[in-house]
Amino acid sequence: MDPREPASRAVHTGPVQSSSTHGIEQVEVPAGRFLMGDHFGEGYPADGETPVHAVRLDGFSMDATTVTVDDFRRFVEQTAYVTEAERFGSSAVFHLELIARRLNPAGANPVPGTAWWVNVPGACWHAPLGPGSRADEDHPVVHVSWNDAQAYCAWAGRRLPHEAQWEYAARGGLQGHRYAWGDELVPGGEHHCNIFQGRFPVENTIDDGFLSTAPVRTFPANGFGLFQMAGNVWEWCQDWFLPRYYRRSPEENPPGPPFGEGRVMRGGSFLCHDSYCNRYRVAARSRNSPDSSSSNCGFRTVG
Repeated sequence: MDPREPASRAVHTGPVQSSSTHGIEQVEVPAGRFLMGDHFGEGYPADGETPVHAVRLDGFSMDATTVTVDDFRRFVEQTAYVTEAERFGSSAVFHLELIARRLNPAGANPVPGTAWWVNVPGACWHAPLGPGSRADEDHPVVHVSWNDAQAYCAWAGRRLPHEAQWEYAARGGLQGHRYAWGDELVPGGEHHCNIFQGRFPVENTIDDGFLSTAPVRTFPANGFGLFQMAGNVWEWCQDWFLPRYYRRSPEENPPGPPFGEGRVMRGGSFLCHDSYCNRYRVAARSRNSPDSSSSNCGFRTVG
């Protein structure tokens, strides 16, 4: 995407200073070994979810939830940071979010090739549907790029998780299961994540209670005490995305490839549906360019 004029407030362009005000509850993820990748052969071939391979990781701490709007607001207030969506002047919003709120933002246009995405002028982390909208403080912050997430991490003295760390943590101590809670999507009729139900992309029946994002602690935590490692919002990881990386990645603390096709995103979002984006499975992978932002992507940090 092409940068447009910056927002009116000062743009922070230098290094972000570390702070001790990152207040998100931490989960201590123990060191361990797991089998990484798609155990069921359900992944998209181009995503490179196979071969399943052994990984050993040192222990690390991870945010129990994604970074919320309230958390990100404190970062912005202390640093005067301006996100890339604000500088570019627009960001991508799912069309049903606008329809449900009867919004027709000036200058909004469908994204070519994916008409359910609308490029909305002024959509950003604090105005997720454009001017006049307001973000809920206990929801995950969205409209943040990988670069924005890196700036937050520098301020918080944290970093984004490597992809192997993310999958190990998402499994919550379970080995070889499809989801962060087991193999059934809705065990006993109980929803464990916020994804799309109905006919994608035109009708969401909202069986799980949410059309778009949900508060970060809505569904049960996994075995490690981490909330919503599936659905709600995609989560940026540190790594470059390279489909063939699993064929030769090291077993000990894999750092990700030195280059790739965008940055890794994990976990799926409220837009995932088995007919379109069956990527709320714990092994699923996706990617985007590091300057991209949308209404369904956020992040959490590790240390």
